[in-house]
Amino acid sequence: MTYKSKLFIAAALLGTSLLASAADPIKIGVTGAFTGGSSPTGMSQRDGVKLGVAQINSKGGVLGRQIQLVERDDEAKNERSVQIAQELINKEKVIAVLGYSNTGPALASNRLFQEAKIPVIVNVATGSQVTKQFLPPEFPDNYVFRLAANDTIQTAMIVDEAIVKRKLTKVAILADSTNFGQLGREELERTLDLKGVKPVAVEKFNIKDVDMTAQLLRAKQAGAQAVLTYGIGPELAQIANGMVKLGWKVPMIGSWALSMGNFIDNAGTNGDGALMPQTFIQIANTPKRLEFIDAYQKAYKVERMSSAVAAGQGYDSILLLAAAIKQAGTTDGAKIRAALENLNEKVEGVITTYDKPFTPGDHEAIKPDMVVFGEVKNGRVVLAR
Repeated sequence: MTYKSKLFIAAALLGTSLLASAADPIKIGVTGAFTGGSSPTGMSQRDGVKLGVAQINSKGGVLGRQIQLVERDDEAKNERSVQIAQELINKEKVIAVLGYSNTGPALASNRLFQEAKIPVIVNVATGSQVTKQFLPPEFPDNYVFRLAANDTIQTAMIVDEAIVKRKLTKVAILADSTNFGQLGREELERTLDLKGVKPVAVEKFNIKDVDMTAQLLRAKQAGAQAVLTYGIGPELAQIANGMVKLGWKVPMIGSWALSMGNFIDNAGTNGDGALMPQTFIQIANTPKRLEFIDAYQKAYKVERMSSAVAAGQGYDSILLLAAAIKQAGTTDGAKIRAALENLNEKVEGVITTYDKPFTPGDHEAIKPDMVVFGEVKNGRVVLAR
């Protein structure tokens, strides 16, 4: 074989290798609680992401490559989320991550993605500290973004509803013992303090608790005119059911989790009237929302989303990430982060049309004017008032 022949073959093999590499899928991690009490949110955000990926891939993917999701169930456990982060980084070689149903797992594992320079878009967990762990000057670049209404937004809305609009002066706080519950409880207390109000009772409960009688009795005896909550579906249902057992009916106003399917189903009519901040309610009041709801129902064979908020936020998060990858022209983490911080094109989502949703100094896509109050009514979440 001549030298030229060998050179030609080598060049052909190299070309084939490069083509194969170009066709390799873009691997993106999706993590959250797919089992347990938080599963309505974990599965809904995952399914929203999957729907977005299917639509993107049907149009040729990104950079001429298909998106491949690597799904992992963190079980709402901090230690499990850290194990998953290590696996996604070292074994799966993902270029970005979407998800987190719960604040604790997000806070525990995001440091690993930060160190690896892998962008994360948190699309459910709302603890305000989630996007503030890696700020300058200690960290020149922050790789953690969020597409969900953080607790600062939610607590301001909850307190305004109870204290300003309803003119109540005595409120009780019931919050679970997780990072989500306790960080939310702290923000509620701070926000109430700004209004010159001190809660008449502050009660804690644990995940899987099935009897809230003691906490509710203390709140009732303290004269609470409303119960402000920070927890997830199953335990929130126990609060609603416990209030009825005590013959005590006062407004129940809490975080977005009052919209979870397992609150609505477990509380039944006892949950009617519960109010919560929402970025997305399953109402087809725009063409994009109609398209999304219809596609979601057909893909997953459901009528009601277990968590419309999580589904919508999951869907929008993959659209923003895909736009950033396209703008960066690469799957390099640092360049994707920079693109997210300065997106050139507008992205139409189900929550809103995003126009530069992030900046280097602000990694929160959801702003207060994008959030509305939802209300539980007849087994669904509807727009309040």
